[in-house]
This record gives sequence, structure tokens and C-alpha cells, in this order.
Amino acid sequence: MKQYLIHALDAKDEKALERRLAVRAEHLASAIFLKEKNNFILGGAMLNNDGLMIGSTLVLQFETDEEFDDWKKQEVYILNNVWDKIEIYPFKVSQV
Repeated sequence: MKQYLIHALDAKDEKALERRLAVRAEHLASAIFLKEKNNFILGGAMLNNDGLMIGSTLVLQFETDEEFDDWKKQEVYILNNVWDKIEIYPFKVSQV
């Protein structure tokens, strides 16, 4: 499987956190579904110094780039403009 590190910062407008919270349950349900299919390795919210969510980091795996692209087309944080800056890197989880 191909693995990907996703580093996504939330938008910084005044409605960004509101958009995140509005679709967070759907985002988490998607993560559970990905975990059941062995696509989700780890993930979580990045926090600022006040403990507020400001972005996400995920490690996902898919058989093909096309499957990964299909996930991106359905990810609610992308569709609802929660994430503003998304960086994606090929990744390999250590076997240690």
C-alpha cells in the first residue's frame, strides 16, 4: 500500500472553527470507515497554544493514487473549506 502524510492547516477566517465543528462528526465517521478498511493509520487535530484546533495531521494508506484521490474528493474538511493549506507527502511508517 502507498502511504501518505497529510499536513493540513485550517483556514484563518473568523468562521473557520465554526465550519470545522459543523462537519467534525462526519469527518470522524469517515476516519472510522477508513480504519475499518485499513486505510487510516493515525490522525489528529493540531492545536494552538490555547488548545483550539487549527489543523490536522493524518497518515493514510491506499492501494493506488487513484483511491487516494477519491478520498480527497469526498473529505468533508476539503469540501467545506475547513482546510486552507494542505501539504501531502509520500510516507513510509517505520517498522520499528
